[in-house]
Amino acid sequence: MTRLGTATAAPGESDTGRLAVGEARDGSEVGLPVAVLNGAHDGKTLYIQAVSDGDELNGVGVVQRLVPQLDPDRLAGEIRVVGIVNLHAYHVPQHRNPIDDTKMNRAYPGDANGTSSERIAAATFEAASEADLVLDIHQGSTSRMINETRVRCGKRHRMHSECLELAKVFGAGCVLDQKGPDGQLARAAPDEGIPTIDPELGGCVGWDRESIRIGVRGVKNVLAYYDFLERTVEPELQTRASGFEQYGAPAGGLVTFRRDLGERVERGDPLFDVTDVFGEVKSTVTTDSPGIFWRTRRLPQVATGEYVCSVGTNVDEY
Repeated sequence: MTRLGTATAAPGESDTGRLAVGEARDGSEVGLPVAVLNGAHDGKTLYIQAVSDGDELNGVGVVQRLVPQLDPDRLAGEIRVVGIVNLHAYHVPQHRNPIDDTKMNRAYPGDANGTSSERIAAATFEAASEADLVLDIHQGSTSRMINETRVRCGKRHRMHSECLELAKVFGAGCVLDQKGPDGQLARAAPDEGIPTIDPELGGCVGWDRESIRIGVRGVKNVLAYYDFLERTVEPELQTRASGFEQYGAPAGGLVTFRRDLGERVERGDPLFDVTDVFGEVKSTVTTDSPGIFWRTRRLPQVATGEYVCSVGTNVDEY
């Protein structure tokens, strides 16, 4: 029998339920939506979670499409899913947990007696800690971003090669291999010996069908490669960046981009112009390093010093 919160499933069965993480302001129980799929055959355990940030909906789009496609009778091992982690922020919707103004993916491994975010992190980290592999599905918030996967444990970590392999298997096409901030699940779970990645499925308002399709395919790649499913998959070559440069606006006005997302850039290439409202160019920003045009703000208007875009640097293929 496999259990996650109130969801329980015998071999060959699946179930949905709720994982209790505290109470709301009216005293009602707060329960995260969860699902368990218990394969008919023995195997590994995969833990998946989505919507750690309340406005990142591509992950729940992946869960919504993926779970109905999986037949426990054809599975080996177990799949445990938390469909919405940051439930308070999801309801608003906004990025941070409005109860304690915390970014959830800075709260791991959590505290069962702590703040709202720490309690949610503790409950979901306990579930993740029982798995052999972890997928923490994100997106680039509501900005514009390529589809990529993040390895956050750092290159000197004992689990780095396993995390990097998992990212390659997922196969989003690009990988950011850079140590992440403290409190990320993809930092905390590898410390427990569990390969963990952050698939970052594009960036949008609402959700994006193509990014969701890439996410569903990525999870199925993982299921096939790690023997949850009886099919084979060969990991595809990935483009890896181990650095990340951010660019701000040197003047206020309107941004016009000179490069497309995913495009290779060389040092000195123009990235964007800032114009006044009548189209006169006030400033042109060029790249400091060669790399990949990775991420941009969504709205065109900027103030001096405001974030505009990012370039992935130190690029290779593996």
